[in-house]
Amino acid sequence: MILQDARVQLRVIGEPRLLAGLDQGRADRQRHLFTHGAQPDLNREAYTQLAEAVGLRGRGGAAFPVALKLADLPAKGIEAVVVNGSESEPVSRKDRLLLTLAPHLVLDGATGLARALGAPHVLIAVHDAAAATSIREAIMERDDGLAIEVTDTPGRFVAGEARAVLSALEGGKAVPPGRRALPTRKGYHRRPTFLSNVETFAQLAVLARLGPKGYSSTGLISEPGTQLLTVDGAVERPGVVETPTGVPLEAVLQFSGAARGPVLLGGYHGKWLPETDGVYLQRPEVSAGIILALGTETCPLGEVHRVSQWLASQSAGQCGPCVFGLASLVDDFDRLVKGDPAGWHDAQRHLGLVPGRGACAHPDGSARFLASALEVFGEDVRLHLDGGGCGRPVLGVLPVPGGSW
Repeated sequence: MILQDARVQLRVIGEPRLLAGLDQGRADRQRHLFTHGAQPDLNREAYTQLAEAVGLRGRGGAAFPVALKLADLPAKGIEAVVVNGSESEPVSRKDRLLLTLAPHLVLDGATGLARALGAPHVLIAVHDAAAATSIREAIMERDDGLAIEVTDTPGRFVAGEARAVLSALEGGKAVPPGRRALPTRKGYHRRPTFLSNVETFAQLAVLARLGPKGYSSTGLISEPGTQLLTVDGAVERPGVVETPTGVPLEAVLQFSGAARGPVLLGGYHGKWLPETDGVYLQRPEVSAGIILALGTETCPLGEVHRVSQWLASQSAGQCGPCVFGLASLVDDFDRLVKGDPAGWHDAQRHLGLVPGRGACAHPDGSARFLASALEVFGEDVRLHLDGGGCGRPVLGVLPVPGGSW
């Protein structure tokens, strides 16, 4: 199935669940119910037991077990269920596509859980205009007996972090505050809140209908079901793919027509893989569900330097490791690409100083991405430091805002 943007295709390996019924485009309320049936009315204990039975993890970057998050909530006084649709990772498309094409599946998961928890509010944070329009239209097509609000958020990278989303919902800036309180304890308006990303709520809606046995008919024994993956880079068929959990990475790459070469798993806070044989896609290793094939025609270090510039530009401006540390690493990689040995030495030193000291996860994730590049592209580093470079141009294979998507 193909959306308006010819590059963004939806495809399925195995049985479609989240993407079921979307071959004709957006599913309105009637087509949604025809495809999935009515949403069961479950209590809190039932949701907890379902999530625990299948080992359901959140489908954002943290991959936190849903049952543990539910258990951490108090028995009463839960203020809101928050749907984090601020998908600010520039490569990922899975959450905004669910909001755009399957909004009722997301709403079923969010409103069903809100009723079970006794939460009076369902709050949806969205940064994509088309997704926001679709979810607002879906709300008008239903009567859930809850206060459901959609808030537009900025598309900056750090704006998708949970605490940044809560700040935006409260009318503040979409940046993570210095405090690190869990939303289950001090979330929306400092009251207990269940917050997760869009795919998590869609998965809950599917799980509620299928039950643990039906849900576990595909995927891993330890974490069954399906997952959404965004595939891009040096591939013939980029887009969003629904696969069973635990599918071989090599199968997804072949399915997408990926060129041979290194692969970035998890997006721009993820890690590089020099080889893909024997790698199976499951959480938390697959992180936000992003697979980027680099191919062999572009300069790896030049590509990484481009992304490092963008990552530095996304700083919330709240702490030294983010403001100064990432800027220093951009300069380090610039000098490294140009063959200056001091760039390599300074990068190693700065990469040891950044992690664990930031106000949010952005410095840590950026450092992980850059450190992984130095390790995997060691031969390219040697070629650049020898003065001749790798001989390949920088083709812009790694998407950044303003690029191919």
